[in-house]
Amino acid sequence: MSRSDHSTQQPEGIAKASAIGLDQVDILLTINGESRSVTVEPRTTLVNALRERLKLTGTKVGCNHGQCGACTVLIDGRRVLACLTLALSARNREITTIEGLAQDGALHPVQRAFIRHDGFQCGYCTPGQICSGVAAIEEIRAGWPSAATADVRSPLDPSHALTDAEVRERMSGNLCRCGAYNGIVAAVREAATARGPGHTGRRAP
Repeated sequence: MSRSDHSTQQPEGIAKASAIGLDQVDILLTINGESRSVTVEPRTTLVNALRERLKLTGTKVGCNHGQCGACTVLIDGRRVLACLTLALSARNREITTIEGLAQDGALHPVQRAFIRHDGFQCGYCTPGQICSGVAAIEEIRAGWPSAATADVRSPLDPSHALTDAEVRERMSGNLCRCGAYNGIVAAVREAATARGPGHTGRRAP
């Protein structure tokens, strides 16, 4: 085979991948308690499906590499990075975005606490911070240890797990360029002791 043949022929695997990526598929997603139909390519990420196709723009795109946490949403009550999650993989699961946390006009306890403690400045990272805080609280209530837990051999006592170190560790995947971390930690700690309305999907087991 000549050198020119090598330069013009496309490897079979790449050709197939390109063809698959261009196909459109109809999927049904359960978002904030409602079934939503959306047409996506198989490679479409959840954050793009939410923002571009379904116009749920509360979820933000930050780094788009899974490093900043701005796109955090809840799937079955657990936090995920929507920029690294394919929309196809979220079928038959319960998705909760920032738009779905308040119920009947009443803010979720984490939302109220963020307001009281000034847990935001520019607000861009706030939707992801709040969704992450909701999930972190459920993890604590479920007794899940973290890297900051003193003794992972013993069951976690939620009443003694709300230290600054625990909250900071559990929220470490969400970055705030404005540096509102003190308010964020205080808000999560306060909300963890509150009970109030808010849809979070399935809670952490």
